[in-house]
Amino acid sequence: MKKYIIGIALIALALQSFKRASSDSTWNESISSPYQVSMQPQANNGKTIYNKVCMSCHQMNGTGIPGAFPPLAKSDYLNADVNRAIKQILNGSLGAITVNGKKYTTPMPKQELNDQQIADVLTYVYANWGNNKAVITPEMVKKMR
Repeated sequence: MKKYIIGIALIALALQSFKRASSDSTWNESISSPYQVSMQPQANNGKTIYNKVCMSCHQMNGTGIPGAFPPLAKSDYLNADVNRAIKQILNGSLGAITVNGKKYTTPMPKQELNDQQIADVLTYVYANWGNNKAVITPEMVKKMR
């Protein structure tokens, strides 16, 4: 089963290299408040981290891989608790989780990112794909560490 999941992840990564990346103008056009404008640099840094660390499993548009990797887009699990999301990156997970009514059992390894990188990548994820626009700070991450 583990070889199957790794194979899926590698195929997904290879397919992503053939897809044309969408321009950043879509994100820029969605900014409507001064508060959101101030988070744009953090989210832009987070996009770079996401593309290097998270995209192979959770996909370019946050939809995940059904049956293997949960979606981050419009994720009830993610939007319910930012502290749980921070802990997920810091510690990884071995147990089953339910996202948008579907159970996922694939382990997630902890990510070797610093507090700023975790804050940036989560701010990017929360700023996109129908999520709740939460802004994560390095101080929030440090508190959970």
